[in-house]
Amino acid sequence: MMALAATVFGIIVMGLWNALVPELFHGPAIGFWQAVGLVVLSHLLFRGMGDIGYKAGFRRGRWRQKFEAKLEAMTPEEREKFRAEYARRCGWKGSHSDENNKDGK
Repeated sequence: MMALAATVFGIIVMGLWNALVPELFHGPAIGFWQAVGLVVLSHLLFRGMGDIGYKAGFRRGRWRQKFEAKLEAMTPEEREKFRAEYARRCGWKGSHSDENNKDGK
């Protein structure tokens, strides 16, 4: 299945590249293996090494479940302290911030 996907994506990338890049940017035409290399490179750059396959999606879901369970276990005071610290570090103002409540939003 993966070999078939690599072949199909390689052919598509090679065709698109050779149809567009030489005409628009006066760049070189590429071969099949160069196109497959571009597919792999773009995957690594845009999705990263850890996002490959089913297990990565499972890990993201498990992380979210653990985080939500931790928030549920907090007291309201601890949750508010967490939100304040998150806003201070990240510059994010959530729906529970005072500024949003003053505006009536």
